[in-house]
Amino acid sequence: MPEALIVDAVRSPIGRGRPTGALHDVHPVDLLAHSLRALVDRTGLDPAAVDDVVGGTVTQAGEQALNPTRSAVLAAGFPESVPATTVDRQCGSSLQALHFAAQGVQAGAYEVAIAAGVESMGRVPMGSAVLPGSNPFGPALAQRYPEGLVPQGISAELIAARWDIGRTEMDEFSLASHQKAAAATKDGAFEAEIAPIAGLDRDEGVRLDTSMAALGALRPAYRDEAMAARFPQLRWEMTAGNTSQISDGSAAVLVASPEAARRYGLRPLARVHSVAVAADDPLYMLTAIVPATEKVLQRAGLRLADIDLFEVNEAFAAVVLAWAARTGADLDRVNVNGGAIALGHPLGATGARITATLVHALHQRGARYGLQVICEAGGQANATILERLPA
Repeated sequence: MPEALIVDAVRSPIGRGRPTGALHDVHPVDLLAHSLRALVDRTGLDPAAVDDVVGGTVTQAGEQALNPTRSAVLAAGFPESVPATTVDRQCGSSLQALHFAAQGVQAGAYEVAIAAGVESMGRVPMGSAVLPGSNPFGPALAQRYPEGLVPQGISAELIAARWDIGRTEMDEFSLASHQKAAAATKDGAFEAEIAPIAGLDRDEGVRLDTSMAALGALRPAYRDEAMAARFPQLRWEMTAGNTSQISDGSAAVLVASPEAARRYGLRPLARVHSVAVAADDPLYMLTAIVPATEKVLQRAGLRLADIDLFEVNEAFAAVVLAWAARTGADLDRVNVNGGAIALGHPLGATGARITATLVHALHQRGARYGLQVICEAGGQANATILERLPA
């Protein structure tokens, strides 16, 4: 079976997902086209050699409707012969895209594929794909969960209460995310992965001046009286400061077989060592990263101690802290350049974004193995182990 090699991974800087954000005026199709074009320009690959482009987008409505990945392929100037599809596994959409691209190469269905993702949350708000008055879940699901499932913010509150993760601990984690991201920006750690666009050359959401006092002054973001009555154990400690940011961004990853890499003169950075998908209780929703981590390690024949760097999406600080407590992972090796609390979380792009960050961090630090995992709405998670290849 051919190996799936990551030749390069690139992303846009992440903009704040609001009308005043630096990327708000960039159409999401153009935003993804930017990362696709940067990827082939950097590698020197003729895009005609790409067998398929698999992109992730969560809110496939409005400007992100009608297979935006195919639109972006054409907008990037790729030949009309290059096909593309758009997948939705919620926050893990573009990590799922990477899995599909890698599996296609390993199966011999592709020689060269691109995994990508985009989300312009400022232009296409979360939830806008659900028509007013519609029920996307259906009556059979309601029968299985008669008390009803809950929004992600409530799931995060449930996780914090169940694993006794306090506000101070979450705020300290969030402050560290900003500090690590600020240091990585200052030291140029992101320069290898960012392709500037619209005058923006760095992630817009990193707060250089935040503090525990500033984070501590923020009010609970998800308090709801009906949920308080249903779940009296909740302490209402999730805030805008210890939650991922609403953002705009795109990312793309070039995957090739060893034979194709030789043919086209490509120098791979890493190989996709192992992948896994897992699911868990949809009420807690965000906990599947634990079984996904265990599953991908078992599949890889590796132990947690073998992993040099982790990228665990910071949907909420409580999610990463609960994952670390349950797996025993060393937080000093987790999100070493900061995570979504500081950098932002453009939903459909985040999986490919953390891939770009992890691949380049492995090379910058001379590390061998990296594990990335991302929680997803509905109680699922994708996990991937990458192995750095010699430069």
